[in-house]
Amino acid sequence: MTRGELGYHRAVVDGVAPGTKYNYRLDGSNERPDPVSRYQPDGVHGPSEVVDPSAFAWTDGEWQGVPLEDSVFYELHVGTYTPEGTFRALKSRLSQLKDLGVTTIELMPIAQFPGGRNWGYDGVYPYAPQNTYGTPHDLQELVNAAHGQGLAVALDVVYNHLGPEGNYLGEYAPYFTDHYHTPWGAALNFDRAHSDEVRFFFIQNALYWLREFHFDALRLDAVHSIFDASAYPFLAELSAQVAALSSQLGRQIHVIAESDLNDVRVLRPAKDGGFGMHAQWSDDFHHSVHTLLTGEGSGYYEDFGGTHPLKKTLENGWYYSGQYSRHRERRHGNCSKGFAPERFVVCNQNHDQVGNRAKGERLSTLVDLAGLKLAAGITVLSSFVPLLFMGEEYGEVAPFLYFTSHGDKDLGEAVRRGRTSEFASFGWEGGIPDPQAESTFSASRLDHSLAEQEPHGTLHNLYKRLLRYRRERKLAKARNQIVSDFPDQRGVLVRCETGEISVAVAFHFGQAPAKLPLVLPNGSWTVAIDSSDHEWRGGGSTFAGKSFEAANVTEMTLQPRSFIVLETCEQPSGG
Repeated sequence: MTRGELGYHRAVVDGVAPGTKYNYRLDGSNERPDPVSRYQPDGVHGPSEVVDPSAFAWTDGEWQGVPLEDSVFYELHVGTYTPEGTFRALKSRLSQLKDLGVTTIELMPIAQFPGGRNWGYDGVYPYAPQNTYGTPHDLQELVNAAHGQGLAVALDVVYNHLGPEGNYLGEYAPYFTDHYHTPWGAALNFDRAHSDEVRFFFIQNALYWLREFHFDALRLDAVHSIFDASAYPFLAELSAQVAALSSQLGRQIHVIAESDLNDVRVLRPAKDGGFGMHAQWSDDFHHSVHTLLTGEGSGYYEDFGGTHPLKKTLENGWYYSGQYSRHRERRHGNCSKGFAPERFVVCNQNHDQVGNRAKGERLSTLVDLAGLKLAAGITVLSSFVPLLFMGEEYGEVAPFLYFTSHGDKDLGEAVRRGRTSEFASFGWEGGIPDPQAESTFSASRLDHSLAEQEPHGTLHNLYKRLLRYRRERKLAKARNQIVSDFPDQRGVLVRCETGEISVAVAFHFGQAPAKLPLVLPNGSWTVAIDSSDHEWRGGGSTFAGKSFEAANVTEMTLQPRSFIVLETCEQPSGG
């Protein structure tokens, strides 16, 4: 190969067709796969395969994407969502997801990782879809079919580190730096010497997924571990490049960050010193809801508890905005007030919050049906962008455990030790499933048949009802929102207006019936949904009648762990 400017090497080889396997020989010694391999049919140590992504016949030419404010995300792991664990098997379940009422399927990372069992955050070939999930063609078919059903598809990408096994990228160029460190391995070189081409590599990767596979959004993993002190940060450059591609293609593309910083710079446009992300995950929402439902207070949950954190999060997008954090032992965050609700993605479960428990317990094994219904209500009926974690909608009971399949035994043992020490601050000791065991992976597979059994079927129907209500009442476009909390009763009341309708939702997290003050604008109000109704396997509503005049009602009694949705079709006045 001939060396060119900036260290790039090239050669022209005749007679190479799709399906041809190849390696690079570095300095006449080691043979390595292509750093931008499009497919690794034999895994991370095998040769790369030539792929022609332009050969696929797309039929989604009219597809323009889904506005962020109308989005409902559904996060899933390809390997455990179906028994087969493939793109093709997932394609067969698109109609059920459409019927549920979600708008966007979010795939956990699919970049080639070692073995066949992994969350995806140990990927080492950022351009190659995981071989055990299927071929690049299978992935294109999946996205094309999703668009045909009106579903968007988002992809979780990892630009803060690469996995430890099969990671040969550093042998090609200074892609990594010792100047920074991440909890998962060497930091990528985004601001040191020779970093321009490193940034180019990963920005082109983002554009590749969006252009060649027609993904509608990228979820950027742990951007707080993307270290970059340059004047034009990598994240801002990536956002600008994606915006340009979106304009060129004529369809909506979103970039969503996972950040542990509670820093509005993630959301601010680059001209205002920000990174220009469209939205970010709000961990504070999850933590506020989780502590109210479970009573847990160890680890980072010690920073939450009671209704006040939830009230402030519902008002502003997150809770910690500069005050002292006991868990961090320092001040945390800055003010997020004023950003539109669609700038925050919220959930009551996700892969991290479930899978990073020692035994991978879902909320369904920590609280009863009333608690699951309440979690569904507070998440889906918020004005933020809701995210559901696969199986949540019917109360899946299988754990989502941490699993790997490293070929290096020493590396596998290091993973085991690391998981054990990670749980020390939570007091989770003993009985931690072996990440390397195939049984750990198998135990994490979903059982979709539960949705046809009780009480799972009722929970499933409630999710469908809530998602339909959110869509029909346009809760994402709510205005004039007022949030009140009642700490003694463990209650929260959210009022808003949307179109011609005013909506009020009362949430009660207590273990006994409680009376909540009900201060509503004058007018005729109707009970739209009551989670304690017999329809939802509740003990029966305590509300006398389905309609009332606000002037005649000053308080309402709620059953334990329940919520009530009230609405009026009349434009309220006064009071």
